[in-house]
Amino acid sequence: MSVLPELRYPTVTEQVSAARALTAQRPGVCTLRQVGASRAGRPLHLLSVGRAQRAVLVVAGAHANEPTGSCTLLAVARRVLEQRELRDGISWHFLLCADPDGASLHVTPAPRSLFDYHLGFFRPAGPEQPEWAPSVLPPDRLPPETRALTGVIDELRPYLQVTLHGTDLGGSWVQLTRDVPGLAEPFAKSAAELHIPVETGASDAAGWPASGPGVHVMPAPGIGPAYPSLPDDARHSTWYHAHRYGGLTAVVEVPMWASDLVDDPAPHPAPAAAIGLLARRLQRDALEVSRVLEGALPRLADLDGPLLRAARWGLELVPGLASDLLHTPPADRTRAYVGSVDAFARRVPLRAAAMLLRVLRGTDDAAAKQLEGLVSTWSDAFAERFRARWVPLEHQVEHQSRTVVAAALHARERAW
Repeated sequence: MSVLPELRYPTVTEQVSAARALTAQRPGVCTLRQVGASRAGRPLHLLSVGRAQRAVLVVAGAHANEPTGSCTLLAVARRVLEQRELRDGISWHFLLCADPDGASLHVTPAPRSLFDYHLGFFRPAGPEQPEWAPSVLPPDRLPPETRALTGVIDELRPYLQVTLHGTDLGGSWVQLTRDVPGLAEPFAKSAAELHIPVETGASDAAGWPASGPGVHVMPAPGIGPAYPSLPDDARHSTWYHAHRYGGLTAVVEVPMWASDLVDDPAPHPAPAAAIGLLARRLQRDALEVSRVLEGALPRLADLDGPLLRAARWGLELVPGLASDLLHTPPADRTRAYVGSVDAFARRVPLRAAAMLLRVLRGTDDAAAKQLEGLVSTWSDAFAERFRARWVPLEHQVEHQSRTVVAAALHARERAW
């Protein structure tokens, strides 16, 4: 993997400072206000540009380990301010960070390799993720971040919500809760211009219809998920909350490291057999991490914090997920899909090992050393297998920004 230039993603505090600066520069157009607070009491801020009734809501930071959205959100806000035509009949609203507590725990602002990225990795357990919590928790137990987000949607009634996500290694794709005709063309053109592969067989969208390469439309409620064991269902997430008001959600994914192995639409010669091998590797790797965890548990009685909860939650998903992969016919038979499943099956134990490593440092040095070896070996193998190449941060942001604007303009033509 090539040496990267120095780069850094903004902290939540820096995001808020930048939003305040925009508001000070254009007080007649911009407003910044607090719309809620996290479980730890950190404020959630909403930057608004324009006052038109028809609204677009852009959400960043729903997953702490996907930092590009924090840059993209500010870039889109500046673009909207500079290009008056983007405010023609539309108000734009930007939730700066949906999970500031999570953002405080993911501490790799300038990764130079996948190993560096994982040394500071954090992604909360499903019930603690603002967008996913409604799919796994009853309404009376939703975290305050979720209630703040749905409250903003109730207030704004956006015709489009765009939530900014990303992947560590792979390609770019879009998930839509309803189709946006015309979006696939500018999305593909942007990706090609910026040398970002389009993930045509994303495992996150397994079995979904596509309106164009890499643009996936969520299936109707009656269609079962590709991985039945997974507890979180996108159709019960906050992505569907905008449907109450006739709106839709676009989820825009962009990679930090790109791989040209995830955009090959050619048929795989033996997808079921290949996925079976990946499922068995997933079981083996997760078992290795679980053994370290079991050995360390006597020393972790007082350390049941978010890192440990997230590591355990990820490991608990493995038996069901492996069974899904082994016993369910492939949702897609392309090389791209098998590649995406390969990446997915690598991430689950790798992320659990990375978060457990952070827990055990200073508590169980022998176990921590063993985990560090796993994180290093698996990160390097991941990068080598997928021939990872860094996507310049400005390209990540530009591609995501273009897709946000294209989605807003194309959805506007069909709104209400």
